[in-house]
Amino acid sequence: MALYITDECINCDVCEPECPNEAISAGDDIYIIDPDLCTECVGHYETSQCVEVCPVDCIPHDPNHVETHEQLLEKYKKLTGA
Repeated sequence: MALYITDECINCDVCEPECPNEAISAGDDIYIIDPDLCTECVGHYETSQCVEVCPVDCIPHDPNHVETHEQLLEKYKKLTGA
């Protein structure tokens, strides 16, 4: 699954620089995650870096973008050319 940021986001700016795929950007009111770029850090790290640094725990799995570990790894390969 891709991740998403809920409206509990406090715009603290810590998640955006942690994303290796540059999937996180500033939205109108809160940060947003592009599901086409989010691999949950599969291929880069053991855990999702944005989730690790989020102080308010507002980055759950996105039920609208369900993906297996294998699909996330394939997305990582396409995005990075690995």
